[in-house]
Amino acid sequence: MYKIVEKKFLAPNIVSMDILAPRVANSAQPGQFVIVIADETGERIPLTICNYDKEKGTVNIVIQAMGSSTKKIAALEEGDYLKDFVGPLGRPSDYVNADIEEVKKQKVLFVAGGVGAAPVYPQARWFHEHGIGVDVIIGAKTKELIILEDEMKEVAENVYISTDDGSYGFNGMVTGLMEELIVKQGKKYDLVVAIGPMIMMKFVCLLTKELGIKTTVSLNPIMVDGTGMCGACRVTVGNETKFACVDGPEFDGHLVDFDEALQRLTQYREEELELAKRGEEKKCTCQHGGAN
Repeated sequence: MYKIVEKKFLAPNIVSMDILAPRVANSAQPGQFVIVIADETGERIPLTICNYDKEKGTVNIVIQAMGSSTKKIAALEEGDYLKDFVGPLGRPSDYVNADIEEVKKQKVLFVAGGVGAAPVYPQARWFHEHGIGVDVIIGAKTKELIILEDEMKEVAENVYISTDDGSYGFNGMVTGLMEELIVKQGKKYDLVVAIGPMIMMKFVCLLTKELGIKTTVSLNPIMVDGTGMCGACRVTVGNETKFACVDGPEFDGHLVDFDEALQRLTQYREEELELAKRGEEKKCTCQHGGAN
């Protein structure tokens, strides 16, 4: 059992939790993820690690309550316990084990879409701790869905905001802001790391391929069990079959077959809708004192 030592809301339906898991915290590296199970009936939920504190023995995760399982986790409070919290899993980001002097020569732009800001944060922090400045774009549909802006400003050289509706920062998609920075303002980047919704990463890669900028993406959104056993995260990368959970979750974005990956996102949609429907029916029955 793993205790929730801190919980806070970052935005509507987006929750941050610090979990007491010393062994995971001691081994965690940027780019890796954990598997979380709420209780005996809960599903396995892969979540990219947002932060970790080796001294406190805590690991921070960010949950967007969308489906039945994530809503169950998000409903837990400080002092409650998660049944399982397994990790760190997956391969750390490539630069972690690279020659630091070579890494310092690169100018990196992180592009975080929605809750993608959570896995971007530990990566930006890693660069900051090694004395390397990075730029970060945080994008969301509206201002109220922008998360971790203040935290990101503490570790990044420049933080840029974009909102689809123009309610805060740049008015438009993250790709529009990228074009503003790179094409119009002439900023130079050697590497773009894009993490967020699959469709966002696809269009970021289309743009960076056109601009000739190497790009890394995280395929966490298509993972299910996190061990490679289920095969749900099978994806084609450079004409080779890969599993996002064991071979990634990070890959060369210009080699990923995004159309195939996007199809995989829909494979459990009907089951999830049915679970949500059952949950609402049960809630309604309980509220009205119906029969068991």
